[in-house]
Amino acid sequence: MKRFKPTTDSRRHMVNVTYKGVLTTNEPHKALTRGVKRSVGRNNTGRITTRHKGGGAKRLYRDIDFKYDKKNIPAKIVSVEYDPNRTAFISLAQYVDGAKTYIVTPKGIKVGDEFIVSEKTEVKLANRMILKNIPVGTAIYNIELKPQGGGKIARSAGNYAQVVAHDAGYALIKMPSSEVRRIIDTAWASIGEVSNDENHLQNFGKAGKSRWLGIRPTVRGTAMNPVDHPHGGGEGKQGRGRRRAISIYGKPTGKGQKSRTPKKYSNKFIVSRRKVGKR
Repeated sequence: MKRFKPTTDSRRHMVNVTYKGVLTTNEPHKALTRGVKRSVGRNNTGRITTRHKGGGAKRLYRDIDFKYDKKNIPAKIVSVEYDPNRTAFISLAQYVDGAKTYIVTPKGIKVGDEFIVSEKTEVKLANRMILKNIPVGTAIYNIELKPQGGGKIARSAGNYAQVVAHDAGYALIKMPSSEVRRIIDTAWASIGEVSNDENHLQNFGKAGKSRWLGIRPTVRGTAMNPVDHPHGGGEGKQGRGRRRAISIYGKPTGKGQKSRTPKKYSNKFIVSRRKVGKR
């Protein structure tokens, strides 16, 4: 982590991820970039569906290969780069046949390292294989939920899941949330854990940096009026006046409360629910 001398009030507490010695280039591979209009929390009708998003610096989108379509062809890491659209670092990979793709960088990978995507291969950092052939206890990331569906689980900075068991055509995977879930064992996953594991230790130091990242201010419900939030109102500081904390929409939130849809289609795949509240 990089700490700064307290030259100003905002610099005093600022802590950033160290990029020096990790990232190898500032310029993305142009053929794998494109412009994209960010949704900034709006749906297709323009209504806000996720609050506290908007503004921020303009971003160039990097096309990341979550599917790894090129099987049984060795690839080499050409560069490790910053991606403004995600917390993990990304790497430019070049296959032996000349094709280039961006992948999510696993922790510990360096320029020149090689990996391969094959149903059964060596259990080595960045190699990708089907869950059936991954030994119990192995750390994995970029995990598919359906075969050839593309990686969906454990893609953000520092995340990884773990193979707990194999049973009746399914692999039991311990998720980053501590939930244990069954995933069909012909789905694919990569070996290792995602890079930039110190990302959560950052301190932006000032409100302006949050705005650069497209994060708008969050106001506490208890600081609002009763018309604006269920926790609002009262003279001076008040308790919330109800047993359970709820969101602005009246739904349970935080404090380890269950917010999952009771009859969700994927309930049958969950072996052990996530541990909530104090760890």
